[in-house]
Amino acid sequence: MTVLKGADVVGQMKEELTAALAALRVTPRLAIVRVGERADDLAYERGAIKRLSGLGLQASVFAYPADISQEDFLAAFRRINDDPAIHGILVFRPLPGQIDDGAVIAAIAPGKDVDGISPVNMAKVYAGDPAGFAPCTAAAVMAMLDYGKVELKGRRVTVVGRSLVVGKPLAMLLLGRHATVTVCHSRTADLPAACRQAEVLAACVGKAKMLGKEHIAPGGTVIDVGINVDADGSLCGDVDYAAVADIAGLITPVPGGVGAVTTAILARHVIRAAAGAQAGAQDLR
Repeated sequence: MTVLKGADVVGQMKEELTAALAALRVTPRLAIVRVGERADDLAYERGAIKRLSGLGLQASVFAYPADISQEDFLAAFRRINDDPAIHGILVFRPLPGQIDDGAVIAAIAPGKDVDGISPVNMAKVYAGDPAGFAPCTAAAVMAMLDYGKVELKGRRVTVVGRSLVVGKPLAMLLLGRHATVTVCHSRTADLPAACRQAEVLAACVGKAKMLGKEHIAPGGTVIDVGINVDADGSLCGDVDYAAVADIAGLITPVPGGVGAVTTAILARHVIRAAAGAQAGAQDLR
């Protein structure tokens, strides 16, 4: 069994990101927009700031109280959206119930939408247009598969999870690589059988250790996107790592897997957004 660690993938990406950053005349800046203080948001925020600052990018946090009104939040969001010094925007979701997610998604400028939540970027991902920003976690899975030299063309790939954040866009990215993709979820009949047919299994259902040895084909590739807390209070994925470690041919750990690569993809997207803004400014001269 080979363990595919996120740190190794990030190490390879770092050279690419450093070169892309050196080609810019501006310092890319990300706005992290957070409402409330959810523990998972704060953890991702710390990781993103550390990754971006380590590469020489800027990250500014715009934090608002959990009870902020939709009117006040949208007004603040528009100011961020319209600020030319901000190249990328990351909005932590879900937002509190009093704020309409759809209004925020509709408002974000597609060129600053570095996590691919806007209708424009979603449409580009589903159309196979590489000009769009794919959601960072889905793109991170693809980066890990590339690093692991996992062949996708014609291969049977099962994605367990159907969210707009990971499962659905990941399926589209995999189809773009000519994989034969099956999308399953928590209500799939005979889920173990559907998963065992896969040569590559991507778990992104969000339930601790939901997938065990009965779901894994011998020698298969297992990409575990989930970040959960088990009954003992320890971080774990959607896959029962200990149970499947002797069955899988290649597997990603949790923690230390996809999550680390997700923040590197975020940095890549912010640099791309800054490059787009720089090119646009040149065209206006």
